[in-house]
Amino acid sequence: MPAATSTDPLERLGATLALGRSVPSRRMMIIVNPFASTVSDRLKNLVVYALRGRYEVDAIDTNARGHATELSREAAREGYDVVVAFGGDGTVNEAANGLAGSKTPLCCLPGGRANVYCRMLGIPTDVVDATEHLLMLADDWRPRRVDVGSVNGRMFVFSAGAGLDASVVEQVDAHPHLKARFGEWYYTWMSLRTFTRRYLLHPPRLEAQIGTETVAGVTVIVQNAAPYTYFGSRPVEMGEGATLQSGDLAGVVLDRARPIDVPTIIARALSQHLRVTRHHHVHPFSGAGGLRVRSLDERPLPLQVDGDYIGEADEAAFGVKPNGIAVIS
Repeated sequence: MPAATSTDPLERLGATLALGRSVPSRRMMIIVNPFASTVSDRLKNLVVYALRGRYEVDAIDTNARGHATELSREAAREGYDVVVAFGGDGTVNEAANGLAGSKTPLCCLPGGRANVYCRMLGIPTDVVDATEHLLMLADDWRPRRVDVGSVNGRMFVFSAGAGLDASVVEQVDAHPHLKARFGEWYYTWMSLRTFTRRYLLHPPRLEAQIGTETVAGVTVIVQNAAPYTYFGSRPVEMGEGATLQSGDLAGVVLDRARPIDVPTIIARALSQHLRVTRHHHVHPFSGAGGLRVRSLDERPLPLQVDGDYIGEADEAAFGVKPNGIAVIS
């Protein structure tokens, strides 16, 4: 009988070296978030060693917010063939902001809990499988260009938001260790807590201008691809219509947040049959080239991009850059 396959990811990763080593022909910069939930020094070293069988690899750890953007810009200037973001979606977002508009493609290795962009690009969410995938791409090198969204000049690769969802992200980001430990369950807890504390009574109000239509509400979710995120392995569906190559935006405006509304919206978001866009207090939009969102009560709007809180603003201008970034997957 054949020997059982090891379930230890580090042992499995060592086995990828059996794929063979050759003279590297492409330069790769791996940007590593050492604080990502599934990244360790030993795992990083094994990944880098395996990839050096097919690539000329430079691996650099990030040390502050925004560092991945700086490193990616430098990689593009120096002519690297690919930049690989090894971390969660926040690391991917920062790398994308450094590469948008350049010829250098972006790729990613899963190091977070959701790894939404990895899934969208068709990259395995298991780091061993993803490393093997990158090794095989060396012989099937076909970069392609996909869309990126923007809000007030900050790029996002799949979703952004203003209002309630950004307030939740702000609270989650304030406790990174709990976020890494409990993942989607911590998001659920903080969603309920944020809702009851800030949106149950006198919630902040906003107004979205979408083409010729004006919609008032408490939160806006904007997507340039779907799904919005994942709860474990289950996709969370919000807006409908936008894809990575559709050249437009889709999303939803939640017009109120009452105790009777939020549970039913969550249920629809996780359902395989019900749709959020059919909820009575959700205003869907699609095919948008852009939209503007402003506060209606002088309280600044919290903003998030790809699940990272980026601060507050009185107004938020959302747009999309068709074919704005190159990717390899």
